[in-house]
Amino acid sequence: MNDIACRIAALRVHPVKSCAGIALDEALLVETGLDLDRAWMVVDEDGTMLTQRRWPRMALVSTRLRSDDLVLRAPGMLALHLRLDVVERATRARVWHDEVRAFDMGDIAAQWFSDFLGLRARLVRFDPDERRLASREWTGTLESPTAFADAFPLLVLGSASLAELNARLRSAGHGAVGIERFRPNLVLDGLEAFDEDHLDELVVAADEGPVRLRLVKPCVRCAIPNVDPASGTSTPEVSTTLAGFRADARMNGGITFGMNAVVVEGFERTLRVGQAVAASWRF
Repeated sequence: MNDIACRIAALRVHPVKSCAGIALDEALLVETGLDLDRAWMVVDEDGTMLTQRRWPRMALVSTRLRSDDLVLRAPGMLALHLRLDVVERATRARVWHDEVRAFDMGDIAAQWFSDFLGLRARLVRFDPDERRLASREWTGTLESPTAFADAFPLLVLGSASLAELNARLRSAGHGAVGIERFRPNLVLDGLEAFDEDHLDELVVAADEGPVRLRLVKPCVRCAIPNVDPASGTSTPEVSTTLAGFRADARMNGGITFGMNAVVVEGFERTLRVGQAVAASWRF
């Protein structure tokens, strides 16, 4: 079977885990994925992550990256500005089963999130000296560091897969949904629906040289795609529709949509929307 030619249709980063993402024209690829993706995380008083799974209002927190700061906005709140080169005290944080070193972002940021979410919360930043690795069960001999992402550095999704889901939603009498609900980093044009399920590697023609990404694990979906990013409320239509045709035997019947990926080659190279991608099939 021949390789397939596609292209990068969109690049997205999510600076604060479970808050709104940002569409970028270009993004630097670093060891943990796209630069500043899931670099910050909201935690409770014990340092455990808070996500849209339980607090869907987090979807209403918009993020904007500027040259020297991250700007957060939310309904009814003044903007919160966080300098990219400033942290406060060292701390520890828990993301799923991993306890990692982090830096607390201070009392102003903590009060901002506490006021908006209605509970005692703090904001932390991943310690770049920490080495949290993706599961070797899926990466094999490759060591693949992550920051506060759920488990892998990158998430890849084909635009045709979203189009197929939206066709099924509309046929069931529901509205179409946007790509932002699925929180991918790379969106690819030129694939058939769910081709990404069967791909092995992507080779991106970056200006500085090739970038090689390996698709290693189907992404099992939780309830976050049910959250409307415009209202911060959750309804079950997306999960119900996916459950009707996306049970994945590779994941013991889990409902999957998109593929987790790791970086094989190309750190410190820049990905851009429109770049050509050569995708190889998994045999």
